[in-house]
Amino acid sequence: MSEERKSLNFIEQIIEEDLANGMPKGNLRFRFPPEPNGYLHIGHTKAIGISFGLGEYYNAPVNLRFDDTNPAKEEQEFVDAIKEDIAWLGYTWDKELFSSDYFQQLYDWAVYLIKEGKAYVDSQSSEAMAEQKGTPTQPGVDGPYRNRSIEENLNLFERMKAGEFDGGEHILRAKIDMQHTNMLMRDPIMYRVLKKHHHRTANDWCIYPMYDWTHGESDYIEQISHSLCSLEFKPHRELYDWFLDQVVDAGKLRPKQREFARLNLSYTIMSKRKLLKLVEDGIVNGWDDPRMPTISGLRRRGYTPNSIRKFVETVGVAKRDNIIDVSLLEFCIREDLNKTAPRVMAVLDPVKLVITNYPEDKVEWLEAENNQEDESAGYRKVPFSSELYIEKEDFKEEASAKFFRLKLGGEVRLKNAYIIKAESVVKDVNGNIEEIHCTYSEDTSRRVKGTLHWVSIEQAVKAEVREYDRLFSDETPDSHQDKSFMEFINPDSLKTIEAFVEPSLKDAKIGDRFQFQRLGYFNVDDDSTLEHLVFNKTVGLRDTWAKVKPKQNTNQNQQKQPQQNNRSAIEQIKSYGKKYDRLPEDKKADAKVDIQELAQKVSYDEVEPLFNTSVKKSGTRIITMITLGVLLKNGLEKNEAINDFIAKALDDKNALLVAEAVAIS
Repeated sequence: MSEERKSLNFIEQIIEEDLANGMPKGNLRFRFPPEPNGYLHIGHTKAIGISFGLGEYYNAPVNLRFDDTNPAKEEQEFVDAIKEDIAWLGYTWDKELFSSDYFQQLYDWAVYLIKEGKAYVDSQSSEAMAEQKGTPTQPGVDGPYRNRSIEENLNLFERMKAGEFDGGEHILRAKIDMQHTNMLMRDPIMYRVLKKHHHRTANDWCIYPMYDWTHGESDYIEQISHSLCSLEFKPHRELYDWFLDQVVDAGKLRPKQREFARLNLSYTIMSKRKLLKLVEDGIVNGWDDPRMPTISGLRRRGYTPNSIRKFVETVGVAKRDNIIDVSLLEFCIREDLNKTAPRVMAVLDPVKLVITNYPEDKVEWLEAENNQEDESAGYRKVPFSSELYIEKEDFKEEASAKFFRLKLGGEVRLKNAYIIKAESVVKDVNGNIEEIHCTYSEDTSRRVKGTLHWVSIEQAVKAEVREYDRLFSDETPDSHQDKSFMEFINPDSLKTIEAFVEPSLKDAKIGDRFQFQRLGYFNVDDDSTLEHLVFNKTVGLRDTWAKVKPKQNTNQNQQKQPQQNNRSAIEQIKSYGKKYDRLPEDKKADAKVDIQELAQKVSYDEVEPLFNTSVKKSGTRIITMITLGVLLKNGLEKNEAINDFIAKALDDKNALLVAEAVAIS
């Protein structure tokens, strides 16, 4: 195995066992089977990353197969968008295929099952069939058409195909066991009548196969070795195998279905139906709105393929569903853009600054470094003059000693330029500051604590800046039984600003990414033109949501603590280490609040020894990171040991640990 992989995930272990048991490596083949009824979103990237990642790792082909069995919802637009998204992520598929390629073969196999007495046409209403199906604790009962003759079933099924019946009059069902403990095995539907135009087969068919019938048989036709899908399909595996049992040739490879936990993200919804509602109700401006979790939306917002692939790799492959903190995704794009994005200056909320002792008609072109993280990025020239814009929040008439920006009588350094001192202000009739008058010094060797970004007013370029934030204000907006997810729409998810940017950006092209120094990462939007620049805010320089996230169940946890007050606070915190990462989500949230409360009572000297905890003890490292976060929030200054502990956590494979490290990095 490659030394790059420290350990195998459970899917890789399954594959390695199959190879060890005699499966030829040349038989490995994977597939990604999206339904072309919407745009791919961040949740799909996990499935994409797993299948295509395995293909890359084992040098095995990966098919892109569109599951196009429901013409009522599928369109060529979605096919094209899915292909664009996968290619943009950097993956290459072997064959582009469609379930509709196999419609005739699936029909022929269905006829074969009827002849074998293993399928029949049912002519009841959906309500009657649902009642006969029973419940998870109550077995189903046979319907009146279950024992139709083979001849009658063949006749009806052929007439269904010929278009003689309307939707709902007849369906084809597999004849398995109405008393089976797995309700999916209680005579599942194989075909329904659906008189809709298909984006590929036009009107050739008016009966369409169901997903469960199509899924495994398509895998078998393509000779897929490992059919990987999310956990909700685990109960379907028994049916997947039953359908294969009916058609598999002993001399051919038999696909194996295995399931992994789907990717769920905080402050996000993944349901295509709910995402469609956001589009249709005008909450967002289309599927590629930069607030949407779609890949096209993330791309338009400025996310890179590398950042998304790194995110998927960091999350890893799990067997149990959980919710990944969106701050981890934001951390991944910060890390990527920090290395690659050119630094530029832009002012979003300007106030005029006049340097009174600088010649009014003079313009200097000063040298500015493009990216200190990349020596090859070089330098650019930025104009400097006596009249500049700075951010309003970077100036106060009066401020405490902890305010390191500009104040009356105080000095700051202008990025890439001189040191200035605020001497006076000019106000309007309402007392609002219109101008800040300063003097400058050419002695730039002196040490001053604050550095501000700026733009020269005369050469600055006007630009529209769209400041995007999270679309929802709740961590799990669609988990509330008594409330609609629409109630948690963040009213401040988009703010449009008229900003001023340095002139080097006037020729920026759509998709170009930059760091607006001290503000965040931005990219040029699709709406941008030479006459009207438009920038999207991709992500801030640090996670601001971590500071405002409300505590939960504080009172409940304050009541629990007296029961444990016979032990020191640090010992109580350490007791969570063995189990924290295995707790259910609700108990994990309670435990985190407990730890944060207890952390108020511990010292740094008590926490530092935990920095050396073994890599295997992820729970202890997570609770240490939570505790450290409280100490830092309370004013503890970072030192080399703290920075090293956080850096190692950021490189870890445990998503929970990485998320906690991101929150305090």
